[in-house]
Amino acid sequence: MTSPAPTPPEQTFDWLDAEAGKRGDAGLVRQLRPRAAGDRDLDLAGNDYLGLAKDKRVAGAAAAAALKWGAGSTGSRLVTGSLELHTELEHELARFCGAQAALVFSSGFTANLGAVTALSGHESAIVTDKYIHASLIEGCRLSRADIAAVAHSDLAAITHALSTRRKERALVVTDSVFSVDGDLAPLPELAEACRAHGAALLVDDAHGFGVLGDAGQGAVHAAGLAGAPDVVTTITLSKSLGAQGGAVLGPRRVIKHLVDTARSFIFDTALAPASAAAALAALGVLRSEPELPSRVLTAAGTLAVQLKDAGFTVSLPDAAVISVHAPSPEAAVAWAARCAEQGVRVGCFRPPSVPDGISRLRLTVRADLTESDLDTAVKVISSCAPAAS
Repeated sequence: MTSPAPTPPEQTFDWLDAEAGKRGDAGLVRQLRPRAAGDRDLDLAGNDYLGLAKDKRVAGAAAAAALKWGAGSTGSRLVTGSLELHTELEHELARFCGAQAALVFSSGFTANLGAVTALSGHESAIVTDKYIHASLIEGCRLSRADIAAVAHSDLAAITHALSTRRKERALVVTDSVFSVDGDLAPLPELAEACRAHGAALLVDDAHGFGVLGDAGQGAVHAAGLAGAPDVVTTITLSKSLGAQGGAVLGPRRVIKHLVDTARSFIFDTALAPASAAAALAALGVLRSEPELPSRVLTAAGTLAVQLKDAGFTVSLPDAAVISVHAPSPEAAVAWAARCAEQGVRVGCFRPPSVPDGISRLRLTVRADLTESDLDTAVKVISSCAPAAS
């Protein structure tokens, strides 16, 4: 068999142009839209649920930490990058959420990668909800485990997958609050199913932490599973805490195992000091202002009802995420663009980012939104809507 003729260097990536054309035809082209520091748009697209990203207490703590510790952590946690700030943050997160221990990662994505891969392997089975976050999906792909991805929020399907698995060890993986429609997983029932079949439960509480539970302690805490010996929680520091980074919370032996085996922890540069300090300060604000989570839930419920009354197909939120159906990917993109032109930024979710194939606007609320903000959002979204929405 002869080798193909060599491709000229300038043609090596010609296949990218063909792929870009396919995405364009399907309405799936994505664009970066940098925002200025003084941007005064109404933001219903970000995940700053408690409105703390620009809080002077939080931003001030970040600035002070950068001056004290430097701009970066200088290395991985196991070399030179593990700072007293990280240890303090881990202690405070575990105490706040009711876990035995915590481990801080550079992002929520790497926390999920580390947790899934380190707690599974080729001798394990993983059962997941089909709607889990992309970071959990990537962890499953890297795990070398037997994977069963079942229908969304289908407890019977999860139970069946656990009872028919071929591996002795099993891990059930789920979001607490799913990031597309904002619906809540049945965590108590999932834990019961896991225990009936000898499986561990891994919950990504990115959209529940800071919003649900007593004083924002999260969906796992609200479900009565905090501190359970067979439950592991992952969170991000970039949503309710307005900072950056991620963490895994759970039994001490799980955290020790991650330190020894989680490659996205071992080989990754540690979280920057400014981000760790900002998360610590935000956690302090949440402790001192426990009413913040209820403000988020109230605003989310109000906005969803108003949009539904305006004639849209809207998800009823269990936390801070609301989705509004759009007739097509192209319509969703145009709708979001028109809203931005009117000073309201909304998320635009399209396949393959949405597992159900339905394009939508994805709206997120914050604790600091006013009634006027919500009224403005409904007016702009309604006036910019496509005719067939």
